[in-house]
Amino acid sequence: MDLTRTREEPVRQTFPPIAEFGLDADDLPDGLVVADSTGRVICFNAAAARICGTEPSDVLGRPIQSALPLQDLDGHRWWQLTDPYGGLATRSGQPERGLLLEGREVLVSARYVRTHPTGPVHRLVVGLRGTEARRRSERSDAELIATVAHELRSPLTSVKGFTATLLAKWERFTDDQKRLMLETVDADANRVTRLITELLDISRIDSGRLEVRRQPVDMAAAVRRHVQAHTAAGEPPDRFVTRIVEPLPELWADPDKIDQVLGNLLENAVRHGDGTVTIEVAPAPHRHHDEGTAVTVSDEGPGIPEESMSRVFTRFWRGSKRGGTGLGLYIVKGIVEAHGGDITVSRAPGGGAQFRFTLPVGAPAFMA
Repeated sequence: MDLTRTREEPVRQTFPPIAEFGLDADDLPDGLVVADSTGRVICFNAAAARICGTEPSDVLGRPIQSALPLQDLDGHRWWQLTDPYGGLATRSGQPERGLLLEGREVLVSARYVRTHPTGPVHRLVVGLRGTEARRRSERSDAELIATVAHELRSPLTSVKGFTATLLAKWERFTDDQKRLMLETVDADANRVTRLITELLDISRIDSGRLEVRRQPVDMAAAVRRHVQAHTAAGEPPDRFVTRIVEPLPELWADPDKIDQVLGNLLENAVRHGDGTVTIEVAPAPHRHHDEGTAVTVSDEGPGIPEESMSRVFTRFWRGSKRGGTGLGLYIVKGIVEAHGGDITVSRAPGGGAQFRFTLPVGAPAFMA
């Protein structure tokens, strides 16, 4: 069908299915452009006007191919390629794709409304979205790649250097020197393993595929175990205060992932905070659950600025310049929420940062 035909039809800015529900096309967050059976624009909402930089009054009643002069990324005219009013009568629309509109990229999808399954197109509905969200996602992915590359380079360089030196000059080193080099290689290999684990966790969290294998978890024992690990690594025992409020409800959770959460929160408190690190475990109700367990980790350091509180659990947030990927708290939040729990951050009574996560009692894996 010729989209340039001149038969006049009434120009409307909304159409009945929307108006019947008391919803105006301008209420929609995405751009909406509708053409009638002759290919003339009968609806052009405010979001479409913003995306296209065109006033609705300038396009209503015009052929859609002139109102939206879309081109694909190779410079071909999109309307000629898709021919919505011609071609196969079984087509129902076009999936979303990036197209050029006067040199700017927009995301476009189309729906062909027919009076019956193989009948002529009665109405052409076009959705428009800006590419800002996609660009933010692309920037985030690029930043993740850059961060990972930077974090991998240092330990891999160390591993390569020490192993090459040992292979080339093994006989020249004493047993103590060899042990020191191998311990360094082992530590750097562990660092690489942790980073790869973080990347896998991020992938699973983003795709909603983070699995939780619930087993009985003794949260008090887990906390004590992590504190002992820090004191064994050289932290003074009196730096930690542990408070357990008994009795605790029986908790079913993934023990490995709970260890990951506790390890990250205590590591942050030790590395980025100062003074005493206080860990409290207590029973606490959680939303619709009568029983739950709350764990609070607080320090006496400088704390987190108020304006940064909302960004603490986002990717790449770093509370200081003391290293790290900035992915740990993002993963912690994902793990807690995968258990049906929640986590918050606030200012501790001693002035430092205070993290508190609450888990519902949960259920065994075969009942979940």
